[in-house]
Amino acid sequence: MAGITQGAPAAAAAGDSDPALVSRAAAGDARAFEALMRRYNRMLFRTARAILRDDAEAEDALQEAYLQAYRSLGSFRAEAKLSTWLARIVANEALMRLRKHTRRAEIVPMQSADAPEVEQVMASDTDNAPDTRAARGEMRRLLEAQIDALPEAYRTVFMLRAVEELSAEETATVLDIPPATVRTRLFRARSLLREALAQKIDLACEDAFSFAGERCDRVVASVLVRLNQPKETS
Repeated sequence: MAGITQGAPAAAAAGDSDPALVSRAAAGDARAFEALMRRYNRMLFRTARAILRDDAEAEDALQEAYLQAYRSLGSFRAEAKLSTWLARIVANEALMRLRKHTRRAEIVPMQSADAPEVEQVMASDTDNAPDTRAARGEMRRLLEAQIDALPEAYRTVFMLRAVEELSAEETATVLDIPPATVRTRLFRARSLLREALAQKIDLACEDAFSFAGERCDRVVASVLVRLNQPKETS
């Protein structure tokens, strides 16, 4: 891997294709790698957070995963989508941290089996009136709490499939499980959420576990600083 260089501004590189950015980043172009981070930050943060259930821990895992990905860019062969490749690295890092800290989630019993069907767990809503925003914020907090209460295996599949809208095959690749298992876990996750919420949900996927600009900038800045640090010699 070549040393870090400052290429074209990340904003200018934002419209470039993944292969073009990967090629430039592998050659040491920091701006190209920054553009990739900004492109996939939210999805990858959600992946880490679905596993760890902690914002700060998810940020740390995401940063470490980015460093791993940067060092491995030269070996990326585009056999899978870049987003899937990155998500796999993030998921592995998050799972390693979960095992290390033994933060196994307590399974919260879900009641109300006769609860009404949830037509859409998260749906778009363009009404920006103050009372609507407040209602959506409260609903989002409720939904996030219920997602956090899901068992780990269901929670991660739900975030990747229902929120990030990865295919069953892509999710299976990220989590290293069969596609059939992905479908089964997604069905069970939706059933548990439906029982727990006991009402129809109208909330945008864009709002759940949002990756705010400040957090995005913080992760990118931290990774770029660490990439520019001198390597330790053995």
